[in-house]
This record gives sequence, C-alpha cells and structure tokens, in this order.
Amino acid sequence: MFEKLEVFRVSQGLATHAAARQSSIAQNVAHADTPGYRARDLAPFAESYRAQGPTGMRATRAGHVFAGESNLVSVGAGEVLRPGALSPNGNSVSLETEMMMSAEVQHDHELALSVYRSSLNILRTSIGRR
Repeated sequence: MFEKLEVFRVSQGLATHAAARQSSIAQNVAHADTPGYRARDLAPFAESYRAQGPTGMRATRAGHVFAGESNLVSVGAGEVLRPGALSPNGNSVSLETEMMMSAEVQHDHELALSVYRSSLNILRTSIGRR
C-alpha cells in the first residue's frame, strides 16, 4: 500500500526532471561559443507529468486549471529548442538566461525534496515513529 504513494512518485519525478534540466543547461553553457548552436531545454515538468495520463484533476470554473501555452520547439525525447535572439555566429545561448534557468531548476529540486521530506514525516508521525 505505501510503496506506491502518488506524492512520492511525483516528487521523485520532479527531482529527476530537475537533474535532467540542469544537465541540459550545463550543455548550453559549455556550447556558449559554438557557432550555430541552439540553446536547448526540457519541456516543463507539468507538461511531461500531464502526458503520463489522467491525473483526476478537472476544472470546476473557467481559469481554474491553467493549461499554459508553450512556444518551445520540440527536438526529441522531451528536449526542446529555447527561443531567443541569435548572435552573429548563429548561437542562441545567453549566459544570463542560463543562470536564471539554473536558479529555477535549483528551486524545483528543493521543492521536490521538501515535498518528499514532509510526506515522509507525515507517514512517520502516522505510524508513531517520529
């Protein structure tokens, strides 16, 4: 019963997504001077989570569940090209953008760990092992 709690699966998925996204950002930084290189990113976690199947969520009023639109171009396996201005050599990597994305990824990872820790504490408290 406890080995398949949804909250643990989702927090693990968010942490895994954050790690993969951080890897993609690191590759962008490594190719910051490569002519013709286009900045890559991963599709947002919410989109990949929704693609796994129905979550049971439903909109009860207009604007209740934000669908969100993405202007990212898919490259394959969850990877997308991030839109942005091209430098004269055709490179679209902006180190400032990569730094901001890295901070966002760190926040996502911390969120996943916080949810996991809180859920684990709730389980421990419920069985009397605090």
